[in-house]
Amino acid sequence: MAFSFPETTEKPHFEKTSFRVKNKIFATYDAITNQACIKLSEIDQNVFSLVNKEAIYQVPNKWGKQGWTFVKLNLVGSEIFTDALTTAYCEVAPKNLAVQVKQNYHDE
Repeated sequence: MAFSFPETTEKPHFEKTSFRVKNKIFATYDAITNQACIKLSEIDQNVFSLVNKEAIYQVPNKWGKQGWTFVKLNLVGSEIFTDALTTAYCEVAPKNLAVQVKQNYHDE
């Protein structure tokens, strides 16, 4: 799903896989726990956590206060995760790429 966004690259990040745009991480994936960690704004983090606070929640440290958010993939539907991942990409991507993704997302 992450590769559907323009200029996405994949690189290792410690024991996880990271997905980046312009070398900035917008998501990581931990295959062992089937959990993603995505970069959201504080407002988006709060909104998405309202879906299910056990499935989508702030990383419990200083990174969480910066918007890093855990998503337990087995507890959220694909539509919610698609929305959250798209939001994370747009949070990190350069404005021109974010606008392009938002426009394509709303056209679907």
